[in-house]
Amino acid sequence: MIDFFLESYKNAPLWHIILEFLVFVCGILSVWFAKKENIWVYPTGLIATVISVYLLYIAGYIGDMIINAYFSIMSIYGWYMWAKGGTVEDNLPITRTTFNEKIIGFLLFIVTVFVVFGIYKYFDYEIHKDNYVDMISSGIFFAGMWYMARKKIENWTLWIIGDIIVVPLYAHRGLGMLSLQYLIFTILAISAYLEWRKILDSKKQIS
Repeated sequence: MIDFFLESYKNAPLWHIILEFLVFVCGILSVWFAKKENIWVYPTGLIATVISVYLLYIAGYIGDMIINAYFSIMSIYGWYMWAKGGTVEDNLPITRTTFNEKIIGFLLFIVTVFVVFGIYKYFDYEIHKDNYVDMISSGIFFAGMWYMARKKIENWTLWIIGDIIVVPLYAHRGLGMLSLQYLIFTILAISAYLEWRKILDSKKQIS
């Protein structure tokens, strides 16, 4: 197992390894802060996604690069949504998605899959089987990030599904640190879903 994680880094530049480790740490911190409804979810997440855009571009994984560029934009949007006016709790409580929001999330998923596919075609990249998995996970994460920015509990359901998909995907690509990161993400996302659900249930009892 240790050899598996270290093998892919034998020929990697030291500063690439340092950057990937920084992504690893900031990414985990971001999910932890999200679980706790702490606005630091966004600055820590922004550091992770901006660095990831560069690393994934160098590696040639366009779909993953695009999703991280989107994460960066949505981090700024989510930061604004969580912070605007007064306290976060008063202005943006945890809620469930409405029917219209479910439709929007589904449309985001579909559009993302086709956009990422189109970008692969536009840049004339050879599409392998793992790239189709990449397109699907990108669609899931696009919708999940939008739900998180609006504090919808369903964001965690999508994160869990997406994380489970990309753990073996990154392992297959030799990105051991990212694979381990998303495995930790999965555990944190399950814990966060349960915590947010308790908050929702307690609000129902009060009302």
